[in-house]
Amino acid sequence: MNKVRIVGAGLAGSEAALQFAEAGWKVDLFEMRPKVKTPAHQSGDFAELVCSNSLKSNLVTTASGLLKAEMKLLGCKLLPIAETCSVPSGNALAINREIFSKKVTKHILNHPNINFINEEFIDFDDELTILATGPLTSDNLIESLQDVVDNEHLYFFDAIAPIVSADSLNYDVIYRKTRYDKGEADYLNCPFSKEEYLRFAEALKNAEKPKPKEFENRFFKEIKFTYYENCTPIEELAQRGIETLRYGVMRPVGLENPNDSDRRPYAVIQLRAENLERTSYNLVGCQTMMKYGEQKEILRMIPGLGKADFLRYGSIHRNSYLNAPELLNADFSLKQKKNIYVAGQFSGVEGYVESIFSGLLVANLILGKITDLPEKTISKQLWKYLQINRKNFQPMNANFGLLPALSEKIKDKKLKKKKLAEISLEQLRMTKVKIKDSK
Repeated sequence: MNKVRIVGAGLAGSEAALQFAEAGWKVDLFEMRPKVKTPAHQSGDFAELVCSNSLKSNLVTTASGLLKAEMKLLGCKLLPIAETCSVPSGNALAINREIFSKKVTKHILNHPNINFINEEFIDFDDELTILATGPLTSDNLIESLQDVVDNEHLYFFDAIAPIVSADSLNYDVIYRKTRYDKGEADYLNCPFSKEEYLRFAEALKNAEKPKPKEFENRFFKEIKFTYYENCTPIEELAQRGIETLRYGVMRPVGLENPNDSDRRPYAVIQLRAENLERTSYNLVGCQTMMKYGEQKEILRMIPGLGKADFLRYGSIHRNSYLNAPELLNADFSLKQKKNIYVAGQFSGVEGYVESIFSGLLVANLILGKITDLPEKTISKQLWKYLQINRKNFQPMNANFGLLPALSEKIKDKKLKKKKLAEISLEQLRMTKVKIKDSK
């Protein structure tokens, strides 16, 4: 019987393990948690979502929605589990992260073809191995990997948003509404007047930042903070200009108070439910690296959060990834050691859904179920991105900018994305039919 070793039971590793196990392969799945902790994980459960509980939009007219639709056609294992753990979030797929992790863990541990090994993996040999260790790959494994590849790895910093208790919020100020009333009103909204916004933005600008030395390790003795743009701390955004926040994560457009139409908010911070019971909420877009004391003081300036009880404070941690175009072959194997494959965020994709896709893709490339993907699919273009050498390689998530241009010109952005999605899914369906017919 064929056998594979998978290192890391995060999203990519869990997806890959289930792909191989369902195909009849024996899987040795290594995970160091909870024996060896990371700066961001809270448990030892598999497929734990760290930064947010959202897998983004389900609409195929969004890049994340289209990628998820393509992944379902390709036989994704984790998305059906995620859908059973969903919490109210309009058109997005947000989940109860604790229930999801426990379900994935139970599913994997109960699978007869998967052998779980709760140890830190550091020794490379000639066995078929998939590294799905994620952005929080341990220093010991990175050191072992540097004996294999003659290239320095890259890094950036990622911030996490705080979570507050629902019963500590002021519902006389906060109102429920989804932007432009699209879908169910699943988000809570904290409206700012101009004066409130300016005070809040100024407080963020003056907040104390952590010193780089707090994140030093034996690989990075001189650290410069480099953020992944989608997870830039809210206080860093405030430094870019007084209006940056209200034109970005705090934009008020489409979020007018239905109970007070005469008072249009100058800016809005949204809260998204962490669970079905709605006992806790995530501060959407409010990733932060402020000191805990300052978080409590400054974030309580948000209207409706004056007495907020913080169940989790925001934090920042170093994320690692490889220079994929330089180090990896097209099938995600290392150029200098072809029995070792890399999946997930460590390979250079960014985001929860993209990590699951990476695990799915690598597993099926090895299994021979996928040899190529249609050019006009977002999954193909994300795969291609990791193969093109560029001066400053940065992790990439799914976006419509990756797709080839349409042969016809469509000015309306929504119609254009709809057309791109239709072409993508039709091409992938036809490919699946051809694969099925050829067997």
